[in-house]
Order: sequence, then structure tokens, then C-alpha cells
Amino acid sequence: MSWIYLALAGLLEVAFTTAIRYSDGFTRLWPTLLVLALAGLSFTCVAKSTATIPLGTAYAVWGGLGAIGTAAIGILYFAEPVTLWRIVFLALLVASIAGLKLVTD
Repeated sequence: MSWIYLALAGLLEVAFTTAIRYSDGFTRLWPTLLVLALAGLSFTCVAKSTATIPLGTAYAVWGGLGAIGTAAIGILYFAEPVTLWRIVFLALLVASIAGLKLVTD
């Protein structure tokens, strides 16, 4: 169940970082409230995941999922650049997350 919480935390991180873009520097009320709500849910899920997943592993996976997902959103929806090195380093993040899952009891 902890890995499910952690995956959900990663998805919520992607959602709240995407909402940050729409908050216009936290000057727009509803997007700002959405950021705060989604961030709170994400933190709650990552905290619950640490019941059985080591803290360092949980944090690394949470941050990695958020980085990968947010980069994908940027590429797909905000016309951010797709370069060879960007894809290589995102692939390394995916491999690192998979490796942490494999070595964590």
C-alpha cells in the first residue's frame, strides 16, 4: 500500500507543479488554492508511504516522479524543448526510480 501512496504523491506533485504555472506567481486566487490543496495531499501521501518505505527512498522517488511528470507536461502542453540530453537524463531518473524500487524491501 505504501508504494501506491507514493505513486499517488508523485501524481499529485505533477498536478500541483502544473497548477503553479496557472497561479501567475500566486497572484490568482483559485489556482493558488489548488496548488496548496494538491501540495497538501501530495505531502500527506508521501508521509503515509514512509510507514514502510525508507524516508530517503520515498523522497527520492517522490521527487523523481514529480520531475519526470512535470517535464513531460512541459513538453506535451507548454511547448518546452525536447533535446537528446533532456531525454537521456529523464531516462536516467526513470532507471534510478526503478532501481530504488528493486532494492527497497
